[in-house]
Amino acid sequence: MVSGGTSFANRQEAGEQLGAVLREQLGQQLGQQQELCVFGLVRGGLPVAEPVAAALSAPLDAFVVRKIGAPLQPEFGIGAISEGGHTIINEYAAHAVGATPQELQATTNRESQELARRIQVYRAGHDHLPVEGKTVVVVDDGLATGVTARAALQSLRAKGAGRLVLAVPVGSASTVADMAAAALADDIVCLSQPRHFRAVGQWYDDFNQTSDAEVVAILKKFAARNAAYREAAAAAVPEAAASDEAAAASSSAAARAAAGLVIFAHGSGSSRHSPRNRQVAATLNEAGFATLLFDLLSEREAEQRSNVFNIPLLASRLQLAVEWMEVTGKLPHGFPVGFFGASTGGGAALWAAAYLDARVSAVVVRGGRPDLAAAKLPAVTAPTLLLVGGNDYHVLDLNRGALQALGSAGQSELVVVPLAGHLFEAPGQLEAVAEAAAEWFGRHLKQQQQQQQQQHQDGEEEARQV
Repeated sequence: MVSGGTSFANRQEAGEQLGAVLREQLGQQLGQQQELCVFGLVRGGLPVAEPVAAALSAPLDAFVVRKIGAPLQPEFGIGAISEGGHTIINEYAAHAVGATPQELQATTNRESQELARRIQVYRAGHDHLPVEGKTVVVVDDGLATGVTARAALQSLRAKGAGRLVLAVPVGSASTVADMAAAALADDIVCLSQPRHFRAVGQWYDDFNQTSDAEVVAILKKFAARNAAYREAAAAAVPEAAASDEAAAASSSAAARAAAGLVIFAHGSGSSRHSPRNRQVAATLNEAGFATLLFDLLSEREAEQRSNVFNIPLLASRLQLAVEWMEVTGKLPHGFPVGFFGASTGGGAALWAAAYLDARVSAVVVRGGRPDLAAAKLPAVTAPTLLLVGGNDYHVLDLNRGALQALGSAGQSELVVVPLAGHLFEAPGQLEAVAEAAAEWFGRHLKQQQQQQQQQHQDGEEEARQV
């Protein structure tokens, strides 16, 4: 990374310089284009990404992200939404400008409509290039607050991207450092980190806005290469499906031998590939629990933004997962089951727990939205652990209210992780969440299993006596 104040004539020149650096860094993968793709964050990032993709001989697609501005200062970004419905809000910034949940939702809805319009214009509404297991280079024209880049990286990671590389010609040194600390990308390439950085545009002689027509024209140049990439990715699907089937059978066997099963409910814009949920699941596996992570919505359902907030629908998928596993014999009768819900998935987990009642032994909610299941909270009998970041002010208030409303309030707890935001990004914060979840499930799921084992032994003893 260069710490000086390098400026660029235009986005094309910036992309050429960036492409040369990336070509050297990713040289060993250049002969395997089917394993590498480039995304430009539209609109300004795509003209930079074009020469990058050319330098790497890689397919190129647009990735649509929209900034969520403050209600009275729309130019001040307090969050972002990316295609796939992944939304992030800087809770500290939102609190600082006094943005209410209703204002945030209205702004998010408005930006979601513009996001959908752009996807329709750029790709006729179709999904972007497949990324599962691939090296994905995410390119923008610069990095100021980093909020849109964060949303894009989190969304692509949730969709299963293997290695993520964030590449920009210029950026704020503090933002680059924050992004590196958050480990949202595996690599960050920033050609210039000026000492007196104020805005991205000041480091370009020509920083005119990129139009929809320019985006479409750039994508047309890569149509043939993108089609070949899609065909190669599609050809690999049958093998992947077979692997998933074998993994499911293996997981089923592991569940029967475990101390309990924890089913995950991911948040809006996320999926079974959520890196945070996978990290928590790994800790639970080490603690002796089986885990199940699956998509709550189909790809078609997820395209409808309102579905990611349809808590009854999401909860029904959790209910069906439990019932299906019982009917197929993958889950022994009475086997301890717990739910782990993140963000909106927390609301779905609580709603489903209320429906399944005693069938669910414990619930853990991370940075959750229990308010979305407010009507069902009194019916939740499972001991519930609410984990919230100390700096996630709005969500913290929602969870304090939910704790009192829970039917299991006397057996439930609210734990605040100091200085953590909504995503628990700082080192050690997500580890604290995982350890707390393992302890909670260990206390309640293992206890139920031990009680059932004791009842079984008592029954056998009575039978022998008879």
